[in-house]
Amino acid sequence: MFDTYSATVIIIIIALIFDFLNGFHDSANSIATVVVSKTLTPMQAVILAASANFIGFFTGGVAVAKMIGKGVVAVDNVTLSLLFATLLGAVIWNIITWYYGLPTSSSHALIGGLIGAGVASHGFKSIIIGSVLKIFAFIFIAPALGLIGAVIFTVIVLMFFRKSVPKTATAIFKRLQLASAFFCSYGHGINDAQKTMGIIALAMFVGGLTKEFSVQTWVIFSCHASIAIGTLLGGWRIVKTMGTSITKVGPMEGFCAETSSAVILIATSHFGIPVSTTHVIAGSIMGVGTVENIYNVRWITVRKILLAWIFTIPFTALCSAIAYLAIMWIE
Repeated sequence: MFDTYSATVIIIIIALIFDFLNGFHDSANSIATVVVSKTLTPMQAVILAASANFIGFFTGGVAVAKMIGKGVVAVDNVTLSLLFATLLGAVIWNIITWYYGLPTSSSHALIGGLIGAGVASHGFKSIIIGSVLKIFAFIFIAPALGLIGAVIFTVIVLMFFRKSVPKTATAIFKRLQLASAFFCSYGHGINDAQKTMGIIALAMFVGGLTKEFSVQTWVIFSCHASIAIGTLLGGWRIVKTMGTSITKVGPMEGFCAETSSAVILIATSHFGIPVSTTHVIAGSIMGVGTVENIYNVRWITVRKILLAWIFTIPFTALCSAIAYLAIMWIE
């Protein structure tokens, strides 16, 4: 239906649309607490987050991109049809979960899509099991790290400010939260934008536009720009879930949750581990709520979020597998 060059260009465009949706869907991760605590207005918050997303272009690496591009499906088994089906399944999941206000992982939607399309095309032999198991493990490890990190950091902050006047402490944390929200968004940008870079670099290699798998500068720029624009437009449905439905969030809580999340996101990006920003920040919010009063955490909401996390990879894998088979039938 399309020649190889045209098909590759189409896949690159769809990948950038997915990256845009990633920012649109996940913007709530880094701005929910700063908006709910009234530290910034919604417009101010999305501008801050989008700016931080884009700054990753100048400082972020490509370790995560390489993991996505070469660590999920064996490169020899990757085709343009497989990549198209992967993106289709991930986009469908993102739209569905955005509509219902579920803070799920765009990252794992992409990984699930790769797995489903890979299995549909060449069977389980095409999947790099070790890498997939590590990624799947971080569905649980990432929020646990966020929770534990936030608990430790919150305890330290509460001890340090235990004699402070509440009004003075609130004013201090509102200023500190500007920095924590910025670095949380920065961590989101450098981790999540790289996942789309990996898909684009893989498409260019498979499509013959490059002689080897490599992430070119224009790809890095385009992915950071796309996710930043998506963040700027924002996913307001998810802000309510992240900012109010898990536990009560004020400037101090927001600062602790965002700081803990930022540290984890930046560290995992450095080591090439594709974690979910959503999982990390949600776990951090739970950790802050647990320290203050475990009974204030709305565990029913937490359970719904956890179920959505668990179903992300299987559902997107199924969508992408069906999409791949449909593409093969049409061809």
